[in-house]
Amino acid sequence: MTGAISPSAGGHHGLTDRLARWAKGLSGRTETEDDIAEGEEPQRARAGTAANREVVRRRQLYNDIGDFLFAHDLDLTPVNFSVALDYLTGANVGVEKAIKAVLMERGKITNGWVEALSAGQRADEVTPESLASMLDKVEENLTHFSGLMHESRNSAKDYGAALQEHAKDLTGEGDNEPVLARLVGLTRSMVEKTRQVEGQLRENQKQTQALKSSLENARRAAEHDHLTGLPNRRAFEGVLREELALAQENGEQLSVAFCDIDHFKVINDTHGHDTGDRVLKFVAGLLSKASDDRCHVARHGGEEFVMLFRGKTAGETCEAVDRVRQDLAGRSLVNRANGERMERVSFSAGVANVLAYEDPRAALKAADRALYLAKEHGRNRVYLAAEAD
Repeated sequence: MTGAISPSAGGHHGLTDRLARWAKGLSGRTETEDDIAEGEEPQRARAGTAANREVVRRRQLYNDIGDFLFAHDLDLTPVNFSVALDYLTGANVGVEKAIKAVLMERGKITNGWVEALSAGQRADEVTPESLASMLDKVEENLTHFSGLMHESRNSAKDYGAALQEHAKDLTGEGDNEPVLARLVGLTRSMVEKTRQVEGQLRENQKQTQALKSSLENARRAAEHDHLTGLPNRRAFEGVLREELALAQENGEQLSVAFCDIDHFKVINDTHGHDTGDRVLKFVAGLLSKASDDRCHVARHGGEEFVMLFRGKTAGETCEAVDRVRQDLAGRSLVNRANGERMERVSFSAGVANVLAYEDPRAALKAADRALYLAKEHGRNRVYLAAEAD
């Protein structure tokens, strides 16, 4: 069936196409191979070449994803496929850590757990459907505005032509009252039309302002964590790119730290999720005190926060993060719901020198590994990643 495709349908259609192209790439096929006429022999990558190695790598990844899904008896859904890809390639540190944690605890993951994880990953993001809807409204509003402008210009042109035509009938002699009456009537009609257009323009302006506000709210929602008010992982990734460029340009140090609240599940289980949320906000507030134009703090997901320091060595960053750790561990927190004193709340952290690695993602993984070592060695401590790691 041919014809126009709605914006939402077009978005899903485009996503399906991209997934199809990606799957072909995993299987070693390219889009051009589908265009080869039947009976023609496609050119194959020679063994040992870079193209052949890439084909082998993609095929192996495809097989690994399949093995992962079948090992955990997961359905063949786009969500499961995407999560398996993120885990096996390390493309999403949050997904990788969550799966490792649940595998250590339970040894297996389920369809429901993957759906919950995926929903949590998207909780702070604006969906393509909501953005498409807002953009459709903006486009509709602009189209309506253009129509009003066109109508107003045509009305003014018609009024000018009619005015000029009636002016010809005015003479210095005889009875000009009928002509003047027609001119007065024409002017009144034009004034009324102008008022209508002005009213429509004012309404259009209100709608445009409301849409601008909605888009701005959507942008903030896409880049901030609703609970703590901190930037989220998406915003942090953009800041990391910007700060890396500045550090390289100015010859400055750049260090990253992962901070993870210790035994946070116990806090939730013992005192309830409302208290757990307050602990998250409290820790976020302590970390935020270090934030300025050269130090950025974000909630990376769950009970984990990430800090980026430009102008500090990894050792200096360890000291800065450890001061916050000591501050938190030395506080005596109280459960606001029942007045009971809580167990000591602390966090563990891992720090890495971003510039010591080939790319920022490798530095993040190094900091993450240092964090897990801090957890394994007793928690409530800050560990520095070895730059040769």
